[in-house]
Amino acid sequence: MPGDNPLLVGKAVSGGHRDSNEKSPKAKAWRMGFSARSLKRVLLAATSLGGISLAGLARAEESAIAASASLPVGAVDVMQLAVFVGVMGAALLSAVALIRERGRIAAENIELRTRIGDLNASLQRSDALLSLRDQRIVIWADRQKPELIGALPAETAAPEDRAAFLAFGRWLTPRSAAALDRAVAGLREKGAQFDLVVETHTSAPLEVQGRKTPSHTLVRFISLSDTQRERARLKLDNQRLAADYDNMIGLVDALKMPFWLRGSDGRLRWVNRAYAEAVEAATPEAVLRDGKEFLGTPARETIAQHHAAHPVFEQTLSTVIGGDRRMFAVSDFASAEGSAGIAVDMSGVEASREEYERAVRSHADTLDQLTTAVAIFDEQQKLRFFNQAFQKLWDLDVGFLDSAPDNALLLDRLRSESKLAEQPEWRRWKENLLAAYRAVESQEHWWHLPDGRTLRVIGNPQPKGGVTWVFENLTERINLESRYNAAVRVQGETLDNLTEGVAVFGPDGRVRLSNPAFVSLWGLSPELVRANVHISVIRAQCDTLAKESPWAHFVAAVTGFDEERRDGRGQTELSNGTVLRYAVIHLPNGQVMITFVDVTDSVNVARALKDKNEALERADQLKNDFVQHVSYELRSPLTNIIGFTELLALPTTGALTSRQREYLEHIGSSSSVLLTIVNDILDLATVDAGIMELEVAEVRIDQTIAAAAELVADRLEEHGIRLSVDASQAPISFHGDEIRVRQILYNLLSNAANYAPEASTIQLTCRQTAQGVEFAVHDDGPGMPPEILDTVFRRFEQRANGGRRRGAGLGLSVVKSFVELHGGSVRIETGTDRGTTVICLFPNTPTGVRQAAE
Repeated sequence: MPGDNPLLVGKAVSGGHRDSNEKSPKAKAWRMGFSARSLKRVLLAATSLGGISLAGLARAEESAIAASASLPVGAVDVMQLAVFVGVMGAALLSAVALIRERGRIAAENIELRTRIGDLNASLQRSDALLSLRDQRIVIWADRQKPELIGALPAETAAPEDRAAFLAFGRWLTPRSAAALDRAVAGLREKGAQFDLVVETHTSAPLEVQGRKTPSHTLVRFISLSDTQRERARLKLDNQRLAADYDNMIGLVDALKMPFWLRGSDGRLRWVNRAYAEAVEAATPEAVLRDGKEFLGTPARETIAQHHAAHPVFEQTLSTVIGGDRRMFAVSDFASAEGSAGIAVDMSGVEASREEYERAVRSHADTLDQLTTAVAIFDEQQKLRFFNQAFQKLWDLDVGFLDSAPDNALLLDRLRSESKLAEQPEWRRWKENLLAAYRAVESQEHWWHLPDGRTLRVIGNPQPKGGVTWVFENLTERINLESRYNAAVRVQGETLDNLTEGVAVFGPDGRVRLSNPAFVSLWGLSPELVRANVHISVIRAQCDTLAKESPWAHFVAAVTGFDEERRDGRGQTELSNGTVLRYAVIHLPNGQVMITFVDVTDSVNVARALKDKNEALERADQLKNDFVQHVSYELRSPLTNIIGFTELLALPTTGALTSRQREYLEHIGSSSSVLLTIVNDILDLATVDAGIMELEVAEVRIDQTIAAAAELVADRLEEHGIRLSVDASQAPISFHGDEIRVRQILYNLLSNAANYAPEASTIQLTCRQTAQGVEFAVHDDGPGMPPEILDTVFRRFEQRANGGRRRGAGLGLSVVKSFVELHGGSVRIETGTDRGTTVICLFPNTPTGVRQAAE
């Protein structure tokens, strides 16, 4: 019954409220069971009552039948009576059941009214608890907007509006808002409950609890008491300090600079990874375990002594890292609980500083070598640097410049010394110039000095406030431009009046320059060859005018990408018979110049000369062929004549008269001379054919000279000529073809014997020189005039010039050919009335078998 246990009504529990209805499912089941049992009892009672009634009716019927057996009763009456009795029984049973059910429902209504009253009281108490001013609850139902219950104190600055309140970042600190957003997301998505302490913008701490039920998600904000607030603030500070500590330790551990913490006893308590790498330890823990020190003992003692008077130590110390001594800027702070230190590698900084100083000195030296005047002023407008060109430009005292004068003072001095032109408003002009110290971009000025010079003045502001002034003397440049313009005009007039055709094309293949001669030589229209006309247009016209047009090559040279930019030359012939010689010249500026010269007359003359030369060559070849043929044909008869002459001179042939013997001797000598000439011709023909080869061996000089002298002994004796041989400075031997060397000496002695006076002396000299072995044959004959020296080595050139007999003119030609075949040279020293000396130089070792010069 309701009210049996009033102490359980509205009882609140953690996480919600629960009243006497908490057992309502069991009561409901009990009520359902009770109803079923009651209904069953009612039906049984009705059945039993019905049974009793039917039994009574049966007995009554039987009694009536028995009593009125004598009365007539029909079947319909019996049925009506039975139906009436059944309906009455059922109505009676239904009435009884209805009365009992109505009583039960009335009892349940009373119980439900009592329970509703208890629930209303419990709801009012829960609303009162939730509506307190020190807490606020956010409730999320499934797929519904969040509902806010309660309120927070004003000092928390929490907004009342739901949207503003749920935007945690607006009234909570960034760190607290981020943490709360992550916690709420985890609660709603994964059901992860949380308890946090957050901080508002007014530094008011709040406790936040997050819970989740099967159908709701709740986040409860609780304003704390002073004690709880202080505790929460301490907790926040601890969290913040812990986060800052982790960040600082992470940052220090990531630094590439050694860092260490020491305890009050001076022992290492913590080091970063850079420290471990510097001392070559595997891990920072290994450093602490082994006690490895980064700095040496003297350095640590210096730090300890400094800490005795000052807590902060800053000094550059040296230590050994990886076998190299390096400099570190060490900063160490000491307190009562220990010390902390950091070392910054200054080796690179020192190297950079030295490099910077060298760069500055190099920069200053470079500026000092420039011909452009440069002056640098600092942010105070004081002169800090100037080069020699600046001092020479203004001809100022070096002592004055070294005193770092003010920029305005410098301008005033230049004005007072009449080195600057007078300005209409000097002060305004100077202020406009000095505005460069407040400018951002460079400024440019033009100064026309009284001495006629023109300066381009550039003021370049420096990042730190100074200005670099550059004074560029453009006087010569302006003069050069004037002269250049005049030269261009002269060049234009010159090109226009040249007979040589000139056309200049740019890298884009368009005409940059052309003269009338180019148009005239190719027979083009002046309108066709104008500026910016593409070379392909000119080519289309010129290809029809030339037999073999070179314009395809011109187009490739102008518009191609030849990295070597090779110049070219050639010749082309036009359809009208004109022959043009062209040259393709690549200019330095990427342009290409093509020149054309009319060489028609020269080509015609060259063709005529070529035809004549070919005719002469054919005639010369015919002569050589004739000589060779005749020489071979004469050699056999001469050999027979000489043989028969020697046979006739033998005593066994028969006696001869003195006149016959004289004739026979003349025949023999003439035949020998003729055979010598034929042999010389054959030798020269062999040399000309390039088939003569030297049989190089060791040539003994004394034997070779003796053999050659024996061959000309009869001729020398005939004219009373003596032979003087001087081989005192000659080597014993040298390498060469002994037969050809003997033939050379024989020809030289024969030639000397022909021109030497009666009873004179021929001198044969042989000596060793730096170039080889030199043979010289001198005679006291009339000598050779200069005009004969040019033809002395020509074949078949007969020169009487006082000689006893006229030869075939082959002696010196044979000598020259054989000497040059050895790799030597021949020269003649002669003059009128001072004789002739023929000098042959043989190398110590022949250069090899080669063709001799004709």
